[in-house]
Amino acid sequence: MLVSSCATGNLSLRAEDFGRIRNGAYVASVTSSDDELELDALQGLYDRTQVDTNITKYSRTGHYFYVLADGNAVNFIHGASVGPFIFLVQAEILVALTRLAAHEHEAGIYEVPDDVRRVVASTWLTYFNGVS
Repeated sequence: MLVSSCATGNLSLRAEDFGRIRNGAYVASVTSSDDELELDALQGLYDRTQVDTNITKYSRTGHYFYVLADGNAVNFIHGASVGPFIFLVQAEILVALTRLAAHEHEAGIYEVPDDVRRVVASTWLTYFNGVS
């Protein structure tokens, strides 16, 4: 099985590129299909068949390939890769940015203090798990 994966954040497969994909290959992306794959341009060129929940077969005479998750990020199919944990990460990023913007800093690497992280984590746990 040949798997082609896309993670550039840029258009990596244009309409004319799909004709060169090996028969039976699986195309997966870990970013938005709008960013990586020009799938809309295949309308009328390829027949689309939904093979499974997250597998679409594109075929035309003598050529076929599969696209996973409609070209969207396969790492988010089940939501388990990130799920609500992304909000914990984003909250700490916002706290860090707020602290950095509060006053001048010399160039360097800074961390959110542990006591502040505990407050962020506690707030997240209360909101997402009902823990107080």
